Amino acid sequence: MQQVPYSQARNTVLKDKSLSMDAHNAKIITHNGVVTLRGPVATTDESIKRQKICRETAGVVQVDNQLETKAP
Repeated sequence: MQQVPYSQARNTVLKDKSLSMDAHNAKIITHNGVVTLRGPVATTDESIKRQKICRETAGVVQVDNQLETKAP
């Protein structure tokens, strides 16, 4: 199984300047093509967007979105 480099997933998220500081700082854990997202984000839309960004990163086969939204 292809390993997704942590830096590749992280850099993809950091390039998106529309995300809040919380979304930029939330954890990214990569293992065997699975990316796990953990931590707070400002809104549900940010959670969905962050998941989409990671899913589109080369080598990602699955995203486990465990992000917590601060607002509905």
